[in-house]
Amino acid sequence: MERTARFRDAGWILLILALAIAAVGIAEIYSTTAHSALAGQAHKQIYWVLLGAALAIIASRFDYHILLEQTPWIYSVTVVALALLLVVGPRIAGTKRWFVVGGLTFQVSEFAKLAIILAVAAYFADRAGKAVTWKDFAKVGAIVGLPAVLVTVEPDLGTALTFMPIGAAGLFLAGIRPKQIAALVLVGALMLPVGWHFLKPYQRDRLTSFIHPSHDTQGASYQGTQSKIAIGAGGFWGKGFGNGTQSRLGFVPVSHADFVFAAFAEEQGFIGTLVVLLLYLALLLRLLDSAQTAGDRGGKFLCAGIATVIFFQVVINAGMMIGLFPIAGIPLPLMSQGGSATLGTFLALGLAMSVNMRRFVN
Repeated sequence: MERTARFRDAGWILLILALAIAAVGIAEIYSTTAHSALAGQAHKQIYWVLLGAALAIIASRFDYHILLEQTPWIYSVTVVALALLLVVGPRIAGTKRWFVVGGLTFQVSEFAKLAIILAVAAYFADRAGKAVTWKDFAKVGAIVGLPAVLVTVEPDLGTALTFMPIGAAGLFLAGIRPKQIAALVLVGALMLPVGWHFLKPYQRDRLTSFIHPSHDTQGASYQGTQSKIAIGAGGFWGKGFGNGTQSRLGFVPVSHADFVFAAFAEEQGFIGTLVVLLLYLALLLRLLDSAQTAGDRGGKFLCAGIATVIFFQVVINAGMMIGLFPIAGIPLPLMSQGGSATLGTFLALGLAMSVNMRRFVN
């Protein structure tokens, strides 16, 4: 009876929604790459999605409390892997983001998101009823900041930025006070000039092109300009599957990966993008429901952290496509092609399912 109850309570709608979004992504990847040098990417993504779904099911059967107890080891191994990557990792496309094993590449930073979520959840798990102190800020800042710095050095500023909302969500749920929020905003504003100094030239160009998008439409503003053209060309109903000229003719860059949202919007129009965004909304609502009904504080923070990362990536990626945010290397969860990102997201959802399965277990 206990096993049947746990299986029933797993919240399998999370996995169903994730697979639905991933299926849309696979179809779009196929549409934009089938007649190009990248033909076959859709088939690779199918394998990653199936493997990810299997990992999610396995993770759902694993007691997340054990992971929270082992978080110091998980976090330490992750930080060491990120540091080791900078030393011995191969330089691919001018960056050190991937380990290459047997011809396959693994992006450590994608799994670092989950390690940070676990670390923040473990930290706040035993602090029920305690006010958030500046010491908490320092510790959470260190938990998030150390891997963020290592990933930024790769360089991969986009992924490093996805770490920040995890700490912010943890502090918010723990009961951050308004004056503490004001102090953080002030410190962040004062740090902007320092951050600008450490940006790479191409990263500065992206920010300046965001402010003045018409100044260099064939250079720094090219990606953002073409994505907006593609989305506008889709109109209300879209051009239809396989008929996205902006993406298929190569005007939209990496239309199977970071810019898959623009390629999809061109083909499926406003209606299609609305459906996809509603699928993401349903996924996020299920995660928030998992956080609300979790049986303990650690489970609440774990599910909330997962929801925060997915929400941040969806909003920023979609915002980049329509010019609301500067272009950064932030893929669209479950839809963008990429093995590490896909596996990392499904693994995280599997842990949320684990929380669901154990919400009625003492």
